[in-house]
Parts: sequence; structure tokens; C-alpha cells
Amino acid sequence: MSDKPTAVVIDDEGQIRKLLRVVLEENGYRVSEAEKGKSGLAEVATRRPDVVLLDLGLPDMDGVVVLKRLREWTHAPVLILSVRESAEQKVAALDAGADDYVTKPFDAAELLARLRAIQRRVPA
Repeated sequence: MSDKPTAVVIDDEGQIRKLLRVVLEENGYRVSEAEKGKSGLAEVATRRPDVVLLDLGLPDMDGVVVLKRLREWTHAPVLILSVRESAEQKVAALDAGADDYVTKPFDAAELLARLRAIQRRVPA
């Protein structure tokens, strides 16, 4: 069994998933992907990740709905990655259970720092 942290990326954009996979794997993560909310929920249930990166604009369901469903049964840290940048949208996601929120486009170094920060807050 690997001691690498596991990340599940739920995003409908293939290029974003590919970029996140490269960045995360280069920084010691095992990565699993989903392009829809329902398959993302299944990935999280199956993989039991250390962190979830979640887009809000998914084709089958809104990311806030996915987040609320995740919060019914997991405490895994969730980092929102979205083009939605209004304060109201950020507040709604954070109030629904997100641990942090990063707008696209994002800086890889900042993203990794935010992932480390939210993972530090999770009890061992």
C-alpha cells in the first residue's frame, strides 16, 4: 500500500484534469478522475481520497449539489476549482462545506499550497 495521498479530481474539462493529474502526480499524489458529478461521487466513495478537487460547472449536476452530497458521508477536504468568481458563489460553496475555493485559471504553486493547508486541518 502506498503512503502517497490520494486526490480525486471532478471536472468536466479534459485539459484541466490532465493538467491537475500532471501537477499532482509530480508532487506525490495518486490521482483519480471523474468528469461528471455522479461518477465523481462514486470515485470518492470507492477511493476514500485524502482530498477532492471539485469543479462547480459539471454537465449532470451542479458542483454545490455534489458537495452537499459528499458532506452527507465524508469529511475529506474539498477544494473548489471554478471559473465562478462572484463572492456570492464562493460563499455558497464554502457554506455548503468546501474547505477552500480557487478560481480558474489558477497558479499550480498556490493550488498545491492550499491543498497542503486544508490537509493539515484534517485529524489524522
